[in-house]
Amino acid sequence: MFKWLFWKKGKPSKEIDVYAPVSGKILSLEEVPDPVFSEKMMGDGMAVEPIDGRVVAPFDGDIMQIFPTKHAVGIKAANGAEILIHVGLETVSMKGEGFESHVSQGDKVKKGDLLITFDLNLIREKANSTITPIIVTNGDMIENIAKKENDIVTAGEEVLLTVTVK
Repeated sequence: MFKWLFWKKGKPSKEIDVYAPVSGKILSLEEVPDPVFSEKMMGDGMAVEPIDGRVVAPFDGDIMQIFPTKHAVGIKAANGAEILIHVGLETVSMKGEGFESHVSQGDKVKKGDLLITFDLNLIREKANSTITPIIVTNGDMIENIAKKENDIVTAGEEVLLTVTVK
């Protein structure tokens, strides 16, 4: 119960840097052509228009959920922030075609670990968009989300968001 008092590491920081999980052009959520994301119904965050077919872990954490269609993954940080990475728009209708998951629910991952690979051209052909929202889904626990002002990000290298829990 009080183990954090005796450990050198102490309690987890209230703040976590969320690195870009995909490489590409940054977009605000308001620019996402889907009201579920643009109106922040699932939560706040940012989006990236990917330039390749790789999703990597945006921080060290635990895989909370990998969708059966492999188009989305939920990951939880040590500070309690929960992030959803949703590859493309209306990609659930692809029923997993063109997606491969490299993790399972309950897995522990390190920043930069490969989570999902996907066929970018197939998504362009069969879905509404390749735009990938990155959403903080437990907004009730969040004190602040600082959004970075980059144009282009490289997966696992640039910070996209800094999330502070209450």
